[in-house]
Amino acid sequence: MLQENKHWSSGRWQVKEGNAEEFIDRWRDFLTWTKGAHKGFLGARLIRDLRNPNTFVSFAAWQDLDSMRTWQGSPEFTERFSDVYDLCEDMQSGGYELACEI
Repeated sequence: MLQENKHWSSGRWQVKEGNAEEFIDRWRDFLTWTKGAHKGFLGARLIRDLRNPNTFVSFAAWQDLDSMRTWQGSPEFTERFSDVYDLCEDMQSGGYELACEI
């Protein structure tokens, strides 16, 4: 998944205490919807901090920048994103491009 693309969306999620499992379920639902609704989506990963189990980082791979922007601008994006975000104390996100590969 990661070797063949050059565009990613990523987020750092600080989940409210006691909500981690529900957060994982909602994140999975959000990205399952993404997979079915947006052809430029290549796949996603959610990783959990070993020292702070309420902190997660997500990575989603995109075929191209336009596909990622279309996803973020779609009518359902805000609602589905909010379902996940509501379980968080903080969330930082961004779009990224490949800078270096080894």
